[in-house]
Amino acid sequence: MTALQIIFYIFAATAVFSALMVVAAKNPVHGVLFLVLAFCASAGIWMLLNAEFLSLILVLVYVGAVMTLFLFVVMMLSVRIVSAQEGFVRYLPFAALIVLLVVGLIVTVVSPDHFGLASVPVPASHSADYNNVAELGSVLYTDYVYPFEIAAVLLLTAIVAAIALTHRRPEGRKSQNATDQIAVRRDQRVRLIQMPSEKKK
Repeated sequence: MTALQIIFYIFAATAVFSALMVVAAKNPVHGVLFLVLAFCASAGIWMLLNAEFLSLILVLVYVGAVMTLFLFVVMMLSVRIVSAQEGFVRYLPFAALIVLLVVGLIVTVVSPDHFGLASVPVPASHSADYNNVAELGSVLYTDYVYPFEIAAVLLLTAIVAAIALTHRRPEGRKSQNATDQIAVRRDQRVRLIQMPSEKKK
């Protein structure tokens, strides 16, 4: 057994153990932390498969942004663990059926007939100066440039729509309006009042 295989088995065992602990953890915060560990182990496996871009994106986007947001949300919300576990026994048969169905599908799809070395050959070894990100970028911005631009426009539209739907003007709060301040006239700023002078007694 080579050192690369040993590292793969360590990452794979860590990913499987973390995935099981995500479901089995009683504390939601611990479940989120185990999910972060599962993502890091998956990123290590992708790094071994020469998929550096996907590995870095998994760490930066999911672990660095999405899971941090999940962790803050779970920590801010007062989740009642006892009430969440009340219906566990009632839905256990249905959950077991779903688990068996999912495991059956995985065993059927991920089998040596479809994912063995005979069907999927070993990736070719590359030189030391090979850059996976540069190769992916060259394909993405040449052959798939139109789908990439369409996806970018759709994401931008979704962001603008989400901001427009959630934005509310402040009510009951005094705020400055720069347009009205610039367009003000002189007679609106200064008002001259004529008052008779007082006579000395």
